[in-house]
Amino acid sequence: MSFLALFVSLPTKASTGRMRVWRSVKAQGCATLRDGVYLLPSSADSAATLGEVAAQAVEVGGSGEVYRLSGCDEAQEAALRALFDRGEEYASIAEEIKALGRNLASPDGADAMRKLQPLVRRFEQVNRIDFFPGEAQRQTLSLLDDLRDAITRRMSPDEPTARQADIPRLNRADYQGRTWATRARPWVDRLASAWLIRRFIDPSARIVWLASPADCRNGWLGFDFDGAAFSHVGTKVTFETLLASFGLDCAPALVRLGELVHCLDVGGLPVAEALGIESLLAGLQASEPDDDTLLARACEIFDWLLKSYEDKTT
Repeated sequence: MSFLALFVSLPTKASTGRMRVWRSVKAQGCATLRDGVYLLPSSADSAATLGEVAAQAVEVGGSGEVYRLSGCDEAQEAALRALFDRGEEYASIAEEIKALGRNLASPDGADAMRKLQPLVRRFEQVNRIDFFPGEAQRQTLSLLDDLRDAITRRMSPDEPTARQADIPRLNRADYQGRTWATRARPWVDRLASAWLIRRFIDPSARIVWLASPADCRNGWLGFDFDGAAFSHVGTKVTFETLLASFGLDCAPALVRLGELVHCLDVGGLPVAEALGIESLLAGLQASEPDDDTLLARACEIFDWLLKSYEDKTT
C-alpha cells in the first residue's frame, strides 16, 4: 500500500504554530517518519487532512508539502506500517480496565459504569486513528465488553441471556391492544423496545413494569427477560429481535437505531453518538422514579433520534 507524507518546515520562533501543527498531526493519528515528516495511509480523507496541516504551516511563515510514499519492498512497507502501532496505547487502557474490574466489590454498579465511560472514550479515540488494527485492539475491546457485561449483570441481575433460535415473521394485526410486560426500572433496550412497540407495532399497547420476571401473567407479552416472548436471540438484543419479528428491519433508520441500542446494551461495534445518548438516558433514569414517566420522556429522545437517522438515510 502507499502512504502520504507531509513535509513541514517551521520558523524557529514560531512556537505557537509549531504546537498547532503538532497537535493536528497527533489528533489525526499521523506517524512520525522523522522530525518534520508525518505519514498517513493514502486516501482522499488523508490528503485533505494533510493539506489542511500544510496550510497551517504556511500561515505561520513555514512550508508544507504532501507527497505520496511507498515502501520499496515488503520489509520496508512493514516498517512503515509499524510506525502506526497503537499497542502501547491499548495496553495502557487495558490495564485501567483490569484495575477497574478488580475493584468491582462495591455494589454501586452505576458508579462503576460512570468510571468505565472515560475508558470507553479513550478506546474509541485510539480506535479511530488505528489504521492497522490487530490483536491489541481486539483484546482491549474484549476486556471492555466483558467488564461492561459484568457491571450490567450487577446493575440488572435479571438481564436476559441470548438464545439461539430462528425469528419467525409475525403479523402486526395479531398483536394489537395487548399488554406488554418487562422488568421495572428500564434501561436502554427495554425503553427503546417499549417505544418501538407503541410507535410501530401496537399503538394502544399497555406497558406493565414487573418487579420480577416471575410476575408476568398468562396472556401478557413479555419482553427483554429470559423466557419472554421477545428477548435476545443470537447476536440480536430485544429491540433488534422485535425489528426482525415484525418486518421492521427493512427501515434503514430503525436498523441504525438498533445499532445504537445494541452498542449501549451489550457493547460491540462503537456508535459515534452512543456516549451522549447514554449520558442523557442515565440522567433521565436517575431523575424519574416513575417508570411510565421515564418511558414517556425517553420516547421523545427516540423520536428525535429516528428523525435524525431518517434525514441521514433518505
